Amino acid sequence: MPRTALITGITGQDGSYLAELLLSKGYEVHGAHRRASTDTLERVAHLKDRLQLHQADLLDQASLIHLMRDICPHEVYNLAAQSFVPTSWNQPILTGECTGLGVTRMLEAIRLVDTGIRFYQASSSEMFGKVQEVPQRETTPLYPRSPYGVAKVYGHWITVNYRESYGMFACSGILFNHESPRRGLEFVTRKITHAVARIKLGLQDELRLGNLQAKRDWGFAGDYVRAMWLMMQQPEADDYVIGTGETHSVEEFVTIAFSHVGLDYRDYVTVDPKFYRPAEVDLLWADPSKAQRELGWTMEVGFRELVTMMVDADLAALQRSGRHGGSKRMAA
Repeated sequence: MPRTALITGITGQDGSYLAELLLSKGYEVHGAHRRASTDTLERVAHLKDRLQLHQADLLDQASLIHLMRDICPHEVYNLAAQSFVPTSWNQPILTGECTGLGVTRMLEAIRLVDTGIRFYQASSSEMFGKVQEVPQRETTPLYPRSPYGVAKVYGHWITVNYRESYGMFACSGILFNHESPRRGLEFVTRKITHAVARIKLGLQDELRLGNLQAKRDWGFAGDYVRAMWLMMQQPEADDYVIGTGETHSVEEFVTIAFSHVGLDYRDYVTVDPKFYRPAEVDLLWADPSKAQRELGWTMEVGFRELVTMMVDADLAALQRSGRHGGSKRMAA
């Protein structure tokens, strides 16, 4: 009998890469997604014939209990969340309900149905926020600087609490920024690479960004979902920092992206204060040594390769769509 996995947030970047990985390992893969009036399955469209999709919502406890009873999964990967940091200031209560309390609802559903189900929680480097040590590791004190970061801290600690209170296999991956061509356009990395492609093709001539000096530890999402799976195969549940061990500024990202297509970013990028956060997170830098040592996990895609991969994918997508050759001013 194949192992059965349930992925919440399967329609997102990480969900799609994780689904591919689990299918390659022979899993029966189920995905949970919210009902929407428009199709949101673009990232998993190529997998739809191999997946079983279900409608459920982290805001609705009953739907999660029914899901556990109907599927009886061996493993549950909770990737669903309101995951865009700027939105969390505009919708802090929704972010808390979904990204924070939603984790409790998932854990309660597992506790009520079968405590033998293994649970993975997608924690975030945004929990470190105003960093208390450099680099950040599993024992670094948390100091979130956004409603999203605060909600993720709650989700992280409630996972620890259920593990210790009920003996459940409940682990958290504290994942630092991870990107790919499947990243949403609202995230700064994809905003940059998509704008670079449009500028190169004559569709846009300006890119407005916020703090170019903010530094992040950026890796490839395809590498990071492998770490998720490895965490779930351990004899005992634990929490792991996943990152590259390198930090790069937004300006470095922009420089590589523009230079890859033969352009100088200084001719196109404008710093716009409206894109600054109310409370900035200046430096995120992972120490993934525990994951490397205990899980045997290593990254395969480096920073420059990641940036150029994303630019090339956006160029190819725009060229396939035929949306090039004109001129249009747009602040992406």
